[in-house]
Amino acid sequence: MPEVFVEKISDFAEGDRRIVFHGGSEIGVFHWQGEFYAYDNLCLHQGGPCCEGIIMHKVEDVLAADKTWLGQTFSADEAHFVCPWHGYEYDIKTGECAGNRSLRLKSYQVVRRGADLYVITG
Repeated sequence: MPEVFVEKISDFAEGDRRIVFHGGSEIGVFHWQGEFYAYDNLCLHQGGPCCEGIIMHKVEDVLAADKTWLGQTFSADEAHFVCPWHGYEYDIKTGECAGNRSLRLKSYQVVRRGADLYVITG
């Protein structure tokens, strides 16, 4: 299977991302909460570079027991990367569009080989 070298794992800090190129395509690779995730760097909305946008925790509403709104907070479990063109948000762990979970970016398998990190492209 074709694979693309990403980086030495020791050089890839928690919370970072890298964009790798393969056959005219761009792949965004994220290091998040000890795991690695890789997606097409092509927003499903209008083809923007979605993997290059900011990374932020999901905003969640806080509700009282009677369901009245108390405010908002950031999720401890879910984070999104945001396409810089028009703000489409994608779940960093699944590649799903936060606004419509039936939409999902193409994902790639990420493997560790010794001290190196690779994306399987085929």
